[in-house]
Amino acid sequence: MIAREVASDLLAWYDRHARRLPWRVPPGTKGDAGADGMPLGADPYRVWLSEVMLQQTTVAAVAPYYQAFLERWPTVDALAAAPLDAVLTAWAGLGYYARARNLHKCAIAVSRERQGRFPDNEAALRALPGIGPYTAAAIAAIAFGRPATPVDGNVERVVARLFTVATPLPKAKPELRKIAEGLTPTGRPGDFAQAMMDLGATVCLARRPRCLACPISAHCAARALGAAGDLPRRTAKAPRPTRHGVAFWLVDEAGSVMLRRRPEQGLLGGMMELPSTPWREAPWPADEAGAAAPMPDGWTALPGRVRHTFTHFHLELTIWAGRAVGAADAASLTAKAEERWVPLDGLADEALPSVMRKLVRHALERLAEP
Repeated sequence: MIAREVASDLLAWYDRHARRLPWRVPPGTKGDAGADGMPLGADPYRVWLSEVMLQQTTVAAVAPYYQAFLERWPTVDALAAAPLDAVLTAWAGLGYYARARNLHKCAIAVSRERQGRFPDNEAALRALPGIGPYTAAAIAAIAFGRPATPVDGNVERVVARLFTVATPLPKAKPELRKIAEGLTPTGRPGDFAQAMMDLGATVCLARRPRCLACPISAHCAARALGAAGDLPRRTAKAPRPTRHGVAFWLVDEAGSVMLRRRPEQGLLGGMMELPSTPWREAPWPADEAGAAAPMPDGWTALPGRVRHTFTHFHLELTIWAGRAVGAADAASLTAKAEERWVPLDGLADEALPSVMRKLVRHALERLAEP
């Protein structure tokens, strides 16, 4: 009974208060019927694109990227035909770059193997590159009206409070998923999924939940106990370590900058970067950093440091600046396939992740100082 009441109250609230987002259709929208007679909802391509972008990223950060991607690649076939470097460059700044590589792989699979049509069920969606349980459920529910249950952090928080689930996260995830699945209605599952997301993002906040504005507060066990702000519980995280590195700002006589491509696998895979030492816990003495530099001498350490935080560690980088003398010297320094010279005015067109763009800005600012 509570599931039916929660769905009814939440959908009524969503009909009035749904966030207007670029990838959404209005509440209650039904498109043409699919092959099995089920009503279609939003465009599967747009749902998929937005959900991949929204993973571990805020709505405010995603919106301009989403609009730019749609303008440049309005269909999955157009995205599949794009060079990977173009996709990585357009993604630069969103972080978690494996998503961009998988986005491109998935577009190619849908375009070539499925004639540009996304499958309409979770199992088939999960077989595509880069689509996990959450994204598959979101596409199935929002685009195809399937009674699927996407469970993100917002949904986990709502469910933990509704049913006072005291088990700390991440151990509680299976329990929270099972409860959430039991709440999902067969009618309007896509709207219900988005309503749960909106409720967690705007009302059932992690800190200072707005219980007086909550459309399902009458059903909330945590609110009745005055414990909403204490849930969900979380296992304490270990502090992030700090790693250190030295990046090398190397220019040739024309003023072009040496860049290299990172390995396809691993952190920032396939993105472009300034050459650097490995990133490690111990700072780099000058002799050790020099041994990892693209050329043996002629370096000047620039003042200041660049700091960046990844999911599992903080990073502190210093920059050494140098100049390659003569065409033969410059050519020998980029003999490796993953290295090349890029004009300064071409750096904006390279697939440089946020940390590398910070390095570029830092180097240019310090070198411009008198």
